[in-house]
Order: sequence, then C-alpha cells, then structure tokens
Amino acid sequence: MPFRAFISADFGGFARVEAFARALKSSGGDVRVVDIGNLHTTLKFLGETDEAAVPDIVHVMGRSVAGIPPVAVTLRGTGAFPGPKRINVVWVGLRGAEPFGRIAESLNRELEGVGFRAETRRWEPHVTAARVKSGRNLDAVRAAIDAFASEEFGTVVVDRIRLKRSVLRPEGPEYTTVADAPLSG
Repeated sequence: MPFRAFISADFGGFARVEAFARALKSSGGDVRVVDIGNLHTTLKFLGETDEAAVPDIVHVMGRSVAGIPPVAVTLRGTGAFPGPKRINVVWVGLRGAEPFGRIAESLNRELEGVGFRAETRRWEPHVTAARVKSGRNLDAVRAAIDAFASEEFGTVVVDRIRLKRSVLRPEGPEYTTVADAPLSG
C-alpha cells in the first residue's frame, strides 16, 4: 500500500518558536502554522512511496549519513519563500546545518537510482513554520516575520535522520516515523 513519505532531520519543539507561531496566528493573515512540536527540516520529499521500497530507502539513508557525526543545529532567524513580497512559506533558519546539505544531496542523487525523481532545487537550511494561503493581512505577517528575524530560538543535537509517513488531514498533516538511520561519524 503506497504512502506519502519524506526524509527529515527532527528538532522537537522550542518555546520561542511557539511565540513566533502565536505571532503569525494573531497577525490575521491567512496562514496555516505547522505543528510546532514536530519541527523538522525535510531532506528529501519522496511523495507516494511503495512499502516495498522501504528497505532500499533505508539502505540509501544509511549510506548518506555514513561518517557524519551528530549535528548541533541552532534555529535562528525567520524569513519567507519565495521572498517578502510574495510569501508562500514562512521559515525559521538553521545555523550549523551544512552536514544536512551534504546528506540531502546524497539522498537526492542515490534515491534517483531507486526510482525517485531528483529535486532540481538546492536544499535550503530551514524549518517550515507556516504556509500562507492567501494575501490577506500580509503586512501583519511580514511584521511578525520581521519581529523574529534575528531571534535565536535554541540549539538541538540531531543524531539521526528519519523516513516519515505523512497523512494529510483537514487539521494538518500527521507524521509517523517508519525507519531511521543514526548519524555515527
């Protein structure tokens, strides 16, 4: 049975990110804030994935993290994609995440051999905080982003990457871990 999947590095929750989420919600903008207790960065979006492919995916995950020790990442700063004029995604930035860029590049390259389409965009170190659904009250959304633009939210040590199942629900996606691969440099 196919499932919607992605590979992530998970960060857990941060009180200051919750404050940022509250500011976004109270902006009056048409935003859907992510579950702040499940902060993560997506290293590779897989889309519809056949259960039979899981062992191959896990094998590639293990090769992609080989020789990489646990990574201390600081969540710092906020911004928007594609930019401040037109906002689709509100993000929290990541400092010290360069090893994840190497992992994402390896996953992208190697999973193409397992049948997953290669991503053409370079991986950007960020955590999605919210998605903007329309242009309603965008000035207030921008003000919330600007208010936290130089905020240091906290640091976490990530010691594994995870293959996640994503079930889309009206109240937001629900994620469960299918498998993980420990970092062990």
